[in-house]
Amino acid sequence: MTLDAMPECTEKTAMGLEDQQRPAKSLRILLVEDHGDTLHALARLLTHFGHEISVADGAQNARKIIESKEFDVVLSDIGLPDGSGYDLISEAKRKQPIKAVALTGFGTDEDIRRGKEAGFDFHLVKPVDFHELRTVLGQIAA
Repeated sequence: MTLDAMPECTEKTAMGLEDQQRPAKSLRILLVEDHGDTLHALARLLTHFGHEISVADGAQNARKIIESKEFDVVLSDIGLPDGSGYDLISEAKRKQPIKAVALTGFGTDEDIRRGKEAGFDFHLVKPVDFHELRTVLGQIAA
């Protein structure tokens, strides 16, 4: 399932994914995404699979949340309306030991290099395959 298909995802479709294993460990995830439908659908699915999800629709909201709560993972878009995911992750990693996953439409070699320099541990290009995301989160949880 890809993120662009998620807004049309029904409860029944999400339940069909439940046959797969739950994560070895529930992760505290901050999801930073400015596209409302994607944010809502992805947050619901990740919650359904046992993770504790906080959401932010931009860099400024994400910064406030990071100041007040600890996370295992930040899943962030790079192109945000009020800043860059690169800057957000760089700042977040200075504040707490977290893993960072880019969920972005930017997928050139230069984008991936720049993401690694900013502190992203993984780089997933939209439309992100949900199974691939679950695999990455499983590696983080292990």
